[in-house]
Amino acid sequence: MFLKIIIKTIKMKKVTLIMAFLFILGSLNAQQILIRNANVFDGKSEQLQYGVDVLVEGNLIKQIGKDIKANRRTQIIEANGLTLMPGLIDAHVHLSLNMNFLGMFYQQPDYLAAIALEEAKNTLMRGFTSVRDTGGEVLGIKLAIDQGHAIGPRIWAAGAGICMTGGHADLRPQAQRPRQLGGPVYTDGEYNGIAVIADGVPEVLSAARLQMRKGSAFIKMFTSGAVSGMYDPLDIGEFSFDEIKAAADEAKRWNTYLAVHSYNEKGTRLALEAGAMSIEHANLMTEETMKLLVEKGAFLSTQTGVYFSDAPENWSEESKMKHDKARDGIDNLFKLAKKYNAKITIGSDYVDNAEQKKGQSFELSNRLKWWTAPEILKQATSGNAEILYFSGPRNPYPGKLGLIETDALADILLVKGDPTKDLTLFHDSENNIQLIMKDGKIYKNTINN
Repeated sequence: MFLKIIIKTIKMKKVTLIMAFLFILGSLNAQQILIRNANVFDGKSEQLQYGVDVLVEGNLIKQIGKDIKANRRTQIIEANGLTLMPGLIDAHVHLSLNMNFLGMFYQQPDYLAAIALEEAKNTLMRGFTSVRDTGGEVLGIKLAIDQGHAIGPRIWAAGAGICMTGGHADLRPQAQRPRQLGGPVYTDGEYNGIAVIADGVPEVLSAARLQMRKGSAFIKMFTSGAVSGMYDPLDIGEFSFDEIKAAADEAKRWNTYLAVHSYNEKGTRLALEAGAMSIEHANLMTEETMKLLVEKGAFLSTQTGVYFSDAPENWSEESKMKHDKARDGIDNLFKLAKKYNAKITIGSDYVDNAEQKKGQSFELSNRLKWWTAPEILKQATSGNAEILYFSGPRNPYPGKLGLIETDALADILLVKGDPTKDLTLFHDSENNIQLIMKDGKIYKNTINN
């Protein structure tokens, strides 16, 4: 009996030694990248930390400090005073919408996918390592990127936005009947993944469940008139309380949330009361509704670039007037957001023009009238990361983002200059962003060492 105990003990020690050996071997095999002598913006502090080393192991930041030791297998990058910071996050993009909506109807799906893949790569090369796509056919694009077949940012996708008949994303010809009244079952806009048209609670539930079945991280719905819609005036509310609540409740069943497109008071307040947890745009929100948003802990997803730039020439005069009205509401919106400390996110929202998307980084510098450069950088990194986490179990990339800290995901930029003092550095990303790392993998490195 005593002999059996000795033998069992020896076997257990052998197993422990083998496991320890395998752990050490795994650590040695994990790719290590040591970035030395960087000035670090960590996503939280407004002050840079100077002369800091950052060690990346696999896809995580493993150590931050001074004079970190490297082994023979470690790749060393001498930053020489470049600013090291988290990858930027854009909380409102449409990667698949790169031309006029109606023009998309005459293109092959594989052509549209190829253009979207190109835009995804361009987005990453502008320093945006994560994006929240708030409407469009991108789940296949996301899969191709995640599996290494294509280059692009991490993508949190809503899939097709849910739209009512006559709503913001109803792109049907005016004479075409809804399906309930004898019209076609499937429309061009739905075929291209721009939106799904739903009227009444049962159709809203089916539309929401369809997006979640496809792998969406959250649900998107249109609850007010819009700037660029074909039929919806800016002042109208879209969907009833029961319809919005059905979508919000369905999102909760999937342990995620409902985001709604809304500009005006009517659509915004009704959506918040029905359970929406992110308001996209909200340019014409009143003070009372801002208080309600903060009380409910909902996010305020804001954009500037699409309004500060001129309306596209192919827009109608009515759409151009709506564009100007939405632009004029931004000052009041931002003042209210600051007054009540709303959870604000930054997004670009460029659609229908791939050329315009090259100005994505202007979304940061446009806000200097209301916030300091460090405050804006925090919004575009750790602040935007909060809405990504809000997808809960539907978050496709668990882990800490928007931060330079131990065990955070290694999404890192090295920037020539100090972006805490000059946000226009991002306008020339080709020259000023010298290293782009996503998930521990380097996608750009122009540092000569």
